[in-house]
Amino acid sequence: MIFNRDITLKPYQNAITLSQRILSFGAVMLFLICTLYTPRVSAETFSVNFKNTDINEFINTVSKNLNKTAIIDPAVKGNISVRSYQELEPDRYYPFFLSVLEVYGFTVVNMPGDVIKVIPAKNTKGSAIPLIEGENPAEGDEVVMRVVSLHNVAAKELAPLLRQLNDAAFGTVVHYDPSNVLLLTGRAAVVNQLVAIIKNVDKAGDHTVETIKLQYASATEVARIAESLHKSSGKNAGGRMSATIVADERTNSVLIGGEEQVRKRMIDTVQELDKQGDIHGNTKVIYLKFAKAESLLDVLSGVSTPQLAGKGQATPAVAMMKNVVIKADAQTNSLIINAAPDLLRDLEQVITQLDIRRAQVLVEAIIVEVQDSDALNLGVQWFNRNGGGSNFPDTGASASSITPNDVGSSLKGVAGLATGFYRGNWSGLFTALRTNSQNDILATPSIVTLDNMEAEFSVGQEVPILTGSQTTTGDNIFRTVDRKNVGIKLKVKPQINKGDSVLLEIEQEVSSVAEKAPGGTGDLGATFNTRMVKNAVMVGSNNIVVVGGLLDSTSHDVTSKVPLLGDIPGIGFLFRSTSQKMVKRNLMLFIRPTILREQDSYIDASNQRLDKFQQEQNTDRTTNGQRINQSLNKALSGGNSLRDLQNDVSTFYTKGS
Repeated sequence: MIFNRDITLKPYQNAITLSQRILSFGAVMLFLICTLYTPRVSAETFSVNFKNTDINEFINTVSKNLNKTAIIDPAVKGNISVRSYQELEPDRYYPFFLSVLEVYGFTVVNMPGDVIKVIPAKNTKGSAIPLIEGENPAEGDEVVMRVVSLHNVAAKELAPLLRQLNDAAFGTVVHYDPSNVLLLTGRAAVVNQLVAIIKNVDKAGDHTVETIKLQYASATEVARIAESLHKSSGKNAGGRMSATIVADERTNSVLIGGEEQVRKRMIDTVQELDKQGDIHGNTKVIYLKFAKAESLLDVLSGVSTPQLAGKGQATPAVAMMKNVVIKADAQTNSLIINAAPDLLRDLEQVITQLDIRRAQVLVEAIIVEVQDSDALNLGVQWFNRNGGGSNFPDTGASASSITPNDVGSSLKGVAGLATGFYRGNWSGLFTALRTNSQNDILATPSIVTLDNMEAEFSVGQEVPILTGSQTTTGDNIFRTVDRKNVGIKLKVKPQINKGDSVLLEIEQEVSSVAEKAPGGTGDLGATFNTRMVKNAVMVGSNNIVVVGGLLDSTSHDVTSKVPLLGDIPGIGFLFRSTSQKMVKRNLMLFIRPTILREQDSYIDASNQRLDKFQQEQNTDRTTNGQRINQSLNKALSGGNSLRDLQNDVSTFYTKGS
């Protein structure tokens, strides 16, 4: 048999043949597996055919081909199928990988060190998304974050539009107003598209602003006319308002901004309106709130121009200057001004600064006449630790240790005007002056006046004075009589300075008719006693100024007699005596200014004065009632009259002996 040509195989040869077959079969199977799961066909391309492959195997295969480390979220599960008829280069292989994951609801977050993290797309907001910068951003479906700065459009207004175009699943658009920036998060392709839209929108409007200074026309009127014309042309053309014009009254200029074509058209309109015509000025009526129109007339005349068109011809209510006419209307307290636009603006600024609410000053004063040196101390309250002054003689002791007697002795040597300051309580001072019987309070005026306005207080009477006498035919005597104001007069002009200090210009006069005229002058008419002081002093608000030293000496005949017996004709002189008494009087003035800046301060001060007046009225009623009761009791005690007469006679003869 041909088969008898046996080839005898040794046992070890059969084993080798079996091993070779097993190795060959394994090599074939390994090749088939690599062909199925490894898409690499060459060193430069990758095969991307996957059929019902587990997504984890897909991620591992791609990460191995890209030399990346993959971290897979446990929620990433399922199978994928991808078929492609061409191989992909490495630069296209990774975007393909991202697109496949995006289709199945997953995404990749790049980490440092060639590490990728595969997570569900809905969990992207809580991950550390890389921030992309520069001109070459990422591409494809990679999740990125970008910060975009806006220059012409408000980020707050653009953000809602971008949110509608971004990924609904995990894309975000956040605006930051202080820096006017947008923070975009999403897939790189979508984010890049949003950035392109932002750049186009941000430069769509031309925001160039041009300034045109007018020479003849008013900026306000030109802006109004140009804007009205532009709106009308925009409506006719069916377009929208794409330019803006604003008037700057301070520099008489107009500012025009918007798209270039419309802006140029508006500039041409403004230049046509700004041409010299027959009328060079504007007329404006300004109603004043606080100042008087006639008072401001002189000020505005000096500000407008020094060249008067009719110098010396202007009336008090009208000022006519070169190209300027200003009239004051007292009925409406307004100013009518006709001037060039630039000059009119300057005058309006001056009026605004001058037409302000002025502060007021409450001036309270006590005019008191002190008799005898012992009463000059004005009580313990007059000169205490709160007091201070100038021109007072030195007592040799500190102010805290001075007694009322020391003050009286010190003031005996006052020569001329004595001034000082009292920082104590005003009510306490008034009480001290009123309770001392040696003091005669002549007046307590209280006046409210405006800052830098003079206030006058006057109490007295008009005394007739014979100025001439003439005898006419028929022995008729014709006399000419003049009248002189006699009494108390006080003028005060306060000026408020910095730091709530007040400069007081004080003028005080106290006059009276002399009881006896000097020798040889009785036939010449009445003689007047006048004491006047005029000075200026700086004092703080609510502090007290003391002005004194206006001394006056008068002599009086004092008669002492025994009642009834001293009036007996013939022998009455035996029961009476006559002496001359010299009385010295010192006129002192206490003034307290209080600044009232607000209306509430004025109301409070008025209420305080009203309460004080009511208290004084009640006190006077009580005092008068007590005085009447004392007089009635004395009149009803008639049984003691004889005893009092005997005591007076005994006292008289005792003095004589």
